Amino acid sequence: MSFVLRRAGQAAIVLVAAFTATFFLLQLLPGDAILIKFSDPSLGLSPEQLDGIRATYGADLPWWEQYVHAGLGFLAGDFGYSTQFGTPVRTMLAEALPATLLLASLGLAVALVLAVLIAGLSSLAPFAWLRTGLRQVPGLFVAVPVFWLGILLIQVFSFGLGWVPIVGADPVSGLVLPVLTLAVPISAPLAQVLVRSIDQVQAQPFVTVLRAKGAPPVWVLTRSVARNAAVPTLTIAGVLFGELVGGAVVTETVFGRTGIGRLTEQAVANQDIPVLQGVVLLSALGFVLISFAVDLATPLIDPRQRTSARRGRPEPRRTLREATA
Repeated sequence: MSFVLRRAGQAAIVLVAAFTATFFLLQLLPGDAILIKFSDPSLGLSPEQLDGIRATYGADLPWWEQYVHAGLGFLAGDFGYSTQFGTPVRTMLAEALPATLLLASLGLAVALVLAVLIAGLSSLAPFAWLRTGLRQVPGLFVAVPVFWLGILLIQVFSFGLGWVPIVGADPVSGLVLPVLTLAVPISAPLAQVLVRSIDQVQAQPFVTVLRAKGAPPVWVLTRSVARNAAVPTLTIAGVLFGELVGGAVVTETVFGRTGIGRLTEQAVANQDIPVLQGVVLLSALGFVLISFAVDLATPLIDPRQRTSARRGRPEPRRTLREATA
């Protein structure tokens, strides 16, 4: 319970800091979203009507009143209204979030598969040159820009080979190229951490004992080494899952998919501050929840994490009769 309360307090601090930083940074942006939308002469709005619209959105209030009003609204789950569409931001996020979550989840799953394959083959490959080459693959993946990879996949697999259609694709085939676009760059740090962790675990004495007893290399890797090496990989995977939301902005734009990425792109283009604040806070909440889930899952993989939390606890007092017994 103390662990849960401590992490809940840290999560609250992170969310407050994210909200505060987002509010002040967006308030410093030049321009006025309301004037951008309603100052078109073709609308025929008078200055008094524009002032009334600003008052409706609360844009005429001092900054500290806007900060308090927006903060109380976020605590109640109210993200305000979009200045571009007049729709509740909560509704827009609820409609865009499922598509992005599906894309990010599949991207992380494929990235984990690629990382495991690279790490496993780099440890079990029979030739030294092949193991060395596989260890260089993550560095190549890191250097690939997301937008360039998306365009390249479209050019090769859609326009060139015609394997995956872009226009009129069904829901399943329409996810293939966007998922690969997200998965390839994310798999690189996962593979690097996993390869390094496998090397460190394989240097431990218990692995030497297993090999001396005649255990096959595949059995040693899958039954003993992989579980000990998975903890750092799980931690970095939780952090990278939050970055997938940022990658989705570019990926959804390249492939014309609807989601948080397209919503963010439209909000930036139109200076839709309520939508941007909602997206940032939603991303911060995702980071907090994923980090908390990783902290809970780590002791399930590594038993040493369960025992380390108990080492600092004082031993319970025993009575004189129990001590002498």
